[in-house]
Amino acid sequence: MAKSPAKKRSPGSRWSWRRRIVVGILALGAVGALGILGLWTQVCADDRCPSTAGLTGFDPDQASKVYTADGRLLTDLGATRRTVISLDSMAPALPAAFLAVEDKRFYEHNGVDWLGVASAVKDRLTGRGGRGASTITMQLAGNLWPEEIDRTQRGGLSGVTRKIKEARVAQEIERRYSKDKILELYLNQINLGNGANGVESAAERYFGKRASEVNVAEAALLAALPQAPSRYNPRRNPRAALARRNTVLALMGQAGQLTPEEVATWQGYPIALSSRSDYTGTADYFVEFVRQQLDAIFGPDLYRDGLRITTTLDLDAQRAAERAMTAQLDAIESGRLGAWRHPTYREVIEQRGESENTRSDSPYLQGAAVILEAKTGNILAMVGGRDFEDSKFNRAVQALRQPGSTFKPIVYAAALTQGIPFESVEADEPVSVPMPDGQPNWEPANYDGRFSGEAMTLRQALWLSKNSIAVKVGLKAGVPAIVETARKFGLRTRIPSVPSIILGSAEVYPIEMVAAYTTFANLGTRVEPNAILRVEDRSGRILFESTPKKHEVLDPATTWQLTDALRGVVTSGTARSAVWAQGFQIPSGGKTGTTNDYYDVWYIGFTNDLVGGVWIGFDRNTRIMSNAQGGRLAAPAWTLMMQDIYQRRATPTGWAEPEQQLTTVEIDRTTGFRATPFCPDDVREMRTFPVGGEPKDYCPIHSPFRPGAND
Repeated sequence: MAKSPAKKRSPGSRWSWRRRIVVGILALGAVGALGILGLWTQVCADDRCPSTAGLTGFDPDQASKVYTADGRLLTDLGATRRTVISLDSMAPALPAAFLAVEDKRFYEHNGVDWLGVASAVKDRLTGRGGRGASTITMQLAGNLWPEEIDRTQRGGLSGVTRKIKEARVAQEIERRYSKDKILELYLNQINLGNGANGVESAAERYFGKRASEVNVAEAALLAALPQAPSRYNPRRNPRAALARRNTVLALMGQAGQLTPEEVATWQGYPIALSSRSDYTGTADYFVEFVRQQLDAIFGPDLYRDGLRITTTLDLDAQRAAERAMTAQLDAIESGRLGAWRHPTYREVIEQRGESENTRSDSPYLQGAAVILEAKTGNILAMVGGRDFEDSKFNRAVQALRQPGSTFKPIVYAAALTQGIPFESVEADEPVSVPMPDGQPNWEPANYDGRFSGEAMTLRQALWLSKNSIAVKVGLKAGVPAIVETARKFGLRTRIPSVPSIILGSAEVYPIEMVAAYTTFANLGTRVEPNAILRVEDRSGRILFESTPKKHEVLDPATTWQLTDALRGVVTSGTARSAVWAQGFQIPSGGKTGTTNDYYDVWYIGFTNDLVGGVWIGFDRNTRIMSNAQGGRLAAPAWTLMMQDIYQRRATPTGWAEPEQQLTTVEIDRTTGFRATPFCPDDVREMRTFPVGGEPKDYCPIHSPFRPGAND
């Protein structure tokens, strides 16, 4: 059956159909336009848009930056990592790169780029995707007032409303402020990933340099970030960052800011990032120590005023201290230095998981270390514990610990100033000290529990850390004199006037005990520890600058004797095997320390350049292990530290004898008297004394005139 022919539409009917579509589109457009016009007029009604009047004095919060002594960024203090700088102080390539990629007609529009809007609408209607139409001024409006202009609202009516509000505020900004001011605000405000806001902070974090120092490729990389800071983060996604950076460079070429040859050259430039954005995670205990001091001075301004804080920290020394302490504590826990019967650090952390230890004590072995510059007291390194994230208690400055035998040099200093010569001879034998109120006599033992019965000079007794002789000397000098001397050495904690302080029973802060030894390094002058060199405001005005705080403790002649005796601890005494025999033969002195029941072990050592101290123990008084000694457990960490540090530091010399204050005589070291011609050669030794303090009498043992000499 044949189909009937279809009816053909007349040309008039086709035109009528098309006209209806066009009219419909126009009607919809008119309605949309009216709606947009209504939104335009109403979106800022009733003060629903932020005021732009205060941008002249715009002063955003800026984190204070903490630097090492040589200018490396250590960390930020504050919620927002930002440093505000002027447009003139930026490298010219920076604003050029941002204009090329973000707003090429910036200097031509009044806050809204209507050509850009039309192009964006056209792209969406034709399905060509997502060209944005936000100008730099519109972005600035959204960044300055994120609560009033929520840039996360992108679709639907809320997205249109946000866009209109952003445009209205942008036009208001343009009416009030110059283009250069707007661009400056934008470049200081924009989020550039990696925790950085603004180009100065970003340049430091990505390249380790100021915004004034970046080259064209680096400027293009920073300009590549605002579109998607996480996606184009060069530390996480270097390939995506490289591609995006090269796109920015091409756009700079299209804008006439670079020649084709320059575009090609800079596109071939590798992404060269600094080794790390900053050194957060290094020296956490030191940073917190600094923060607490600054907080007491500046209060909340510390976290919002963008201060520049230059500390005393030597990053190489800090790393050396951290490595040495970690290695030694791990070695102790491994059982290589004796049977280990406590939970190890790794076991405790694995069991604890993600929960944080908020207590001031931890169940595993802890350690602290401090390194001071001898002449200035500057803190070059500080280890306050094993794991700052697990325990923020800083054992270097907050823990009260018994110093043990590291206190003995103070006892001998008191004795020397009381006129007791170092060449006096005492026997290493048991001591029984009567106590008041019917208490049993105090009968201290040597650290090894044995008495040799040998007679030795006080110098030798210090080398070998003989408790018996130290107690005899301390009682002769007098406990009150020892307390007074300890105060001169800078110990501020309570020191009870009891005989046991002679053996270091009074608790001290480790940092103060270490600083006391600057007296020996400086031949009589003690220097207080210092962590901050200077504090500057944003404009570079110095708000604080430190100067060394020095105190004369002993005369040079007396101190030289002590310093020389403490050198003997290293070459001939309790530290020989851990320091001298391990290859650290730079002129140095030091003293080991071990407390009762093996709760604490110490070593404090010094050159004429540096003073360093190591403490190891548990937060709660617990026996570390049997036969725990400062020479076995603490001194090796000191040696590792110093060997590492002096690989990059000039080797210091020894100490020169003070002129005209000392005299040198030959003595019999077994008796402490002047040597006679009859003293055997192996006991004769040249010794130096303060003028007037040398032995006057000759050895009564090796003399032809002593009774029975001719029998």
